[in-house]
Amino acid sequence: MNRYPVWKYLVIAATLLVAALYTLPNFFGEAPAVQVSSLKAMAKVDGATVTRVEEALKAAGLKAEQVSLDGTSVRARFDSTDLQLKAKDAIQRALITDPADPSYIVALNLISRSPEWLRRIHAAPMYLGLDLRGGVHFMLQVDMQAALTKRAESLAGDLRLAMREKSLRHGGISRNGQAVELRVRDQATADATRTLLQEQFPDLQARVEAEGSEFKLVAGIKPEAVRRVQEQALKQNIMTLHNRINELGVAEPVIQQQGLDRIVVQLPGVQDTAKAKDILGRTATLEMRLVDESAEARAAELSGGLVPFGSEKFLERDGRVVIVKKQVVLTGDSLTDAQPGFDSQTQQPKVDLTVDAKGGRIMRDVSRENLKKRMAIVLFEKGKGEVLTAPVIQGELGNRFQISGSMSTVEANDLALLLRAGSLAAPMEIIEERTIGPSLGAENIAKGFNSVTWGFVVIVAFMALYYMLFGLFSGLALAVNLLLLVAVLSMLQATLTLPGMAAMALALGMAIDSNVLINERVREELRNGVAPQVAINTGYDRAWATILDSNITTLIAGLALLAFGSGPVRGFAVVHCIGILTSMFSAVFFSRALVNLWYGRQKKLKSVSIGTIWRPQAQAGQNTPR
Repeated sequence: MNRYPVWKYLVIAATLLVAALYTLPNFFGEAPAVQVSSLKAMAKVDGATVTRVEEALKAAGLKAEQVSLDGTSVRARFDSTDLQLKAKDAIQRALITDPADPSYIVALNLISRSPEWLRRIHAAPMYLGLDLRGGVHFMLQVDMQAALTKRAESLAGDLRLAMREKSLRHGGISRNGQAVELRVRDQATADATRTLLQEQFPDLQARVEAEGSEFKLVAGIKPEAVRRVQEQALKQNIMTLHNRINELGVAEPVIQQQGLDRIVVQLPGVQDTAKAKDILGRTATLEMRLVDESAEARAAELSGGLVPFGSEKFLERDGRVVIVKKQVVLTGDSLTDAQPGFDSQTQQPKVDLTVDAKGGRIMRDVSRENLKKRMAIVLFEKGKGEVLTAPVIQGELGNRFQISGSMSTVEANDLALLLRAGSLAAPMEIIEERTIGPSLGAENIAKGFNSVTWGFVVIVAFMALYYMLFGLFSGLALAVNLLLLVAVLSMLQATLTLPGMAAMALALGMAIDSNVLINERVREELRNGVAPQVAINTGYDRAWATILDSNITTLIAGLALLAFGSGPVRGFAVVHCIGILTSMFSAVFFSRALVNLWYGRQKKLKSVSIGTIWRPQAQAGQNTPR
């Protein structure tokens, strides 16, 4: 009756082993480190960069515990913060030859001291949030009016080209705020223009106003189109900020939307506010230019001679020189989309580009006149330009065309991301700024850890006194619940914040509630004179329905917080929901395994250690502690 099959014990043992392994990295602490990541789009961080870092440290007489390539950055780990600071200066001198135009970010960092065998199974500690680790918090306001004005300006240019193609005469097209105004002479032209707007410009809604003998069409952006422009601007700005801040590599950044026009940026571990502002304020623009194919330009590329008049010299990502004409064919403002893909004929990676109507007209004219010539896509950051790619024009281009060549799938994805998020869709302004020091973060960690520890100790002590051996079983189940909760958070690489630690303390109280229900159900059965083995079995079975109902209703509330909350509320909700799920496993499945293991093999069980059983008044004289 009260026996588990062997496979259930094996499941429990395997679960505890996995949980212990993935909780373990949180106890090793962090080591001071120096991280090197790319600042420019074309500055690659690879094995050669690792070698340069090692040589720089050796030349400075500094010894690192470990230098490794981790994803897109190089990390050098040290014993102390003194070595860390000296190493940063040495690496900066070796890698950054021109401080005014750096190609790399050399930043202070903290990395886990977990041994290699734990890292091989992808066991890593939880990330600590801004309130626990210290750092910088920014609130950015996106100028949505500028995004709408930019969209109206683009629509005005597209309408001008469409009117020309339809041979519709007009008295001028201008932008007035976020509306496009167009003047025509007669009613027929006004009707034809309105039809054109309905067919080719679904984002505009127009009205006709009579002005003497002429007519004026005022086309405004539709409300649904306004919402779409604002959403796209916010998404592109968030993507651009991710693209920039991830290169800083100091800690796991938090970049999320707040409201309709605000973005919250949290950089845990960053104490240099000026450096963080510099990263946020980076501007990047794209330009498409023709490559200079003249003999003088070829000579300048090969031998480093004089650059021909009207051209400029840039470097490609592999370091090759490209001479590009100064005349700009198209800017990134005309680019509406860039997606990676594969060429249907060659199956090689490619990038599909889409430009607006004005850009399509320009591309058709330029490509028709420059077949079999190269066109360079140049990315400008802080006034410095680099050639992303310089493909050959194979045919007449239009609104949609592709870039292909000797690139990998990863490079195609990176190029598409750069083209999409090379610049901000709308200006942003910092309206709130906070800096949290590391000492305050350490104090928060200590207080949060103490609250969880003392809460756990007091609960276990009370359960042991009140429920005796069953209380100890409940305490062990509570410890397993805490172990599982930390393990799951570590597996998910969740960011633990102060509200998350509060949710962890709350999860302990909610988890023990399930064991209280079970213990009281068992007591009730014993009070009614049921045999101990039957009382245990019935108590667990009857308590399960109540535990399930209460946990589901609480889980629904947690999911609502997770869906509709933001920032600290979401951090609380994540730990809260996971704690509910782990408590159902530990309080029911694991605690019953302990009870079955202790009492299940006793065929003639006469009593169980579950504290004093208060019998009805009629049997008051028979109250006995068990």
